[in-house]
Amino acid sequence: MSRASSVPLPDGLLLAYYGDDFTGSTDAMEAMTAAGVPTVLCLEPPTPALLRRFPGVRCVGLAGSSRGRSPEWMDANLPRLFESLSALGAPILHYKVCSTFDSSPVVGSIGRAIDLGVPRMRGRWAPMVIGAPRLKRYQLFGNLFAAVDGVGHRLDRHPTMSRHPVTPMHEADLRRHLSPQTRRRTELIDMVQLRAGEGSARVAQLAGNDVPVVLVDVLDEETLLEAGKLVWENRGDGLFSASSSGLSYALTAYWRSLGLLPREPTLPVADAVPTIAAVSGSCSPVTAAQIRWARAHGFVTERLQLRHALDAARANDEIERCVAAAANALHDGTSALVFSAEGPDDATVTGFDAIAADAGLRRGDAARRVGAALAEVMRRLLDRTETRRVVVAGGDSSGEVASALGISALSVAATMAPGAPLCRAWSNNPRRDGLEIVLKGGQIGTPEFFGSVLTGRPAV
Repeated sequence: MSRASSVPLPDGLLLAYYGDDFTGSTDAMEAMTAAGVPTVLCLEPPTPALLRRFPGVRCVGLAGSSRGRSPEWMDANLPRLFESLSALGAPILHYKVCSTFDSSPVVGSIGRAIDLGVPRMRGRWAPMVIGAPRLKRYQLFGNLFAAVDGVGHRLDRHPTMSRHPVTPMHEADLRRHLSPQTRRRTELIDMVQLRAGEGSARVAQLAGNDVPVVLVDVLDEETLLEAGKLVWENRGDGLFSASSSGLSYALTAYWRSLGLLPREPTLPVADAVPTIAAVSGSCSPVTAAQIRWARAHGFVTERLQLRHALDAARANDEIERCVAAAANALHDGTSALVFSAEGPDDATVTGFDAIAADAGLRRGDAARRVGAALAEVMRRLLDRTETRRVVVAGGDSSGEVASALGISALSVAATMAPGAPLCRAWSNNPRRDGLEIVLKGGQIGTPEFFGSVLTGRPAV
């Protein structure tokens, strides 16, 4: 039940965040914007000159790529990025992670990010909110679950995450999963304690100079709101929180319950466009179903041949072949999709290590080179056609593509699918400024997702 608050939200920024991949960054931006919190997502460390373009902004994000990076990369890069955000003065510094907790001790270590981020704020606890019911992600007694096609799965038995090619989930208890990534004390405020109103007392009991990570269960809208209340009312002099967009949903749910935000979250609906261009580096079965739908409904779908794309001598010719096929389709009034894989059982996925080895590349370097090839496909397509609405599927691919297009920032333009809004690009390049772009995580969207982007009708 909503209750009016006599204490308004403080002036200035309410939250600043770093997204560990680009799709997750737009997910967090959507959550805040839809709730009525003006938000901008920067693709480079925010400067006063850039932020002056967004008067009245209350949340600033910085899109990153740490989900696919090593702890050594994090040590070299995250401190200055966290400093650029903490200098903005928001009471909460959010390291935005994927709601499926993609991480390991050697790739995308959430624990290492926590250890680097905690010293940037003054708090004595570091809350972690991962559950996000809107995205069908649920945390119960510290264990993470996700629903696929209406069926809930513990993360270590999830059809995709249990066999993820880079960060497979072998443990659903997030305390156990996190323990090899950090030596920091890890605690839990569970659903029973939260619903009993014991959360704040538990925070007081757990907080300390060692700044423990404190997982907060979120199972439904009730516990989501309670998690938001817990974090906001115990923010003290400032908190660092490694959380999914569940933190954004939790905070805004609490502010809404106080009457500080509009009662019903809302975003505009987009108009239809004649054609769209899309690239996909996702290995997810969800994206595979979307590629099949697009092919069956008139899209030209062109596979990027990885053996050629990873061969320095043949890469340009392979990119050009895909660009030519897609550009011809767009000139003829047909939408085009260039993809590198079609589901987890695709031969390019099961045989990726061998393909990378044949090219003389390590797996991580090969994966980034695939993303760079898809980015170049999209860049050339936009230079050669009048396409103004595009889609990128896959977190790593989204980062490569967005970085290659000379985009400075993104804002939400319209609703599309939960976690994947239609964004408006801000750029000093007139051909990029105003571009409409969707950055879609592999697990996001219904089978007709690409058709929804074309017609503007949200996919639910």
